[in-house]
Amino acid sequence: MLLEGKVAVIYGGGGAIGGAVARVFAREGARVYLAGRTRSKLDRVTSDIRSKGGVADAAVVDATDEKAVTDFVNGVVKQAGHIDISFNLISYGEVQKPLVALSVDDFLRPITTAMRTHFLTTRAVAPHMMTRGSGVILAFGGSGPQTQPGMGGFKIALDALEGLRRQWAIELGPHGIRVVTLKTGGVPESMPDDTPGRDEIIASIENATLLKRAASLDDVGKVAAFIASDQARTITAADINISSGGIMD
Repeated sequence: MLLEGKVAVIYGGGGAIGGAVARVFAREGARVYLAGRTRSKLDRVTSDIRSKGGVADAAVVDATDEKAVTDFVNGVVKQAGHIDISFNLISYGEVQKPLVALSVDDFLRPITTAMRTHFLTTRAVAPHMMTRGSGVILAFGGSGPQTQPGMGGFKIALDALEGLRRQWAIELGPHGIRVVTLKTGGVPESMPDDTPGRDEIIASIENATLLKRAASLDDVGKVAAFIASDQARTITAADINISSGGIMD
């Protein structure tokens, strides 16, 4: 198994993408600790993992709260002994409208949320990984020159996230810690059924790809598991593009 003996922390673990990643990580042998804001969602994922023989725990954590994040990470290390993987998959609360229609607060919210939570979650786990001389920190979203109208501050938040990822990678690399972003261009399965215009949005995502298919939740989990594994030990300071050609590098 790719992640046998590994300990993974997943923020946003009760969400569609976070839950999918947690399930694959557990299937590949990792002990997973889920963090999120909604207990019922977290419990649903942990119960599913345990029913299949995996090992999972969960805690209600606000990933923008400095003390909550630090206490959570320290608690995991106290219980499990170490953390090998930290994957931040929280949502940013963006309002997707044209920029001219946004308030300053709505514009800045996804940017400040992305920067705050990714800074806090990485800073909390970095000293523990530095002590061991190894670790993998994953982010989700990615950037690039492509965008489209009406994204609000969301795409700008993803661009900022890549700048932060590069800085963490260069500072943590000498300690054996890898920092990588996964980008998909959209995962249709993660969209709630009651999303307005859902079918049209999915069609636009799939039609924008070169392969005429978008990444599935299982695709995201499998690629994340590979990147988090020792088989990908030479990959850092990079983004991994699983957009089926929807995003050009």
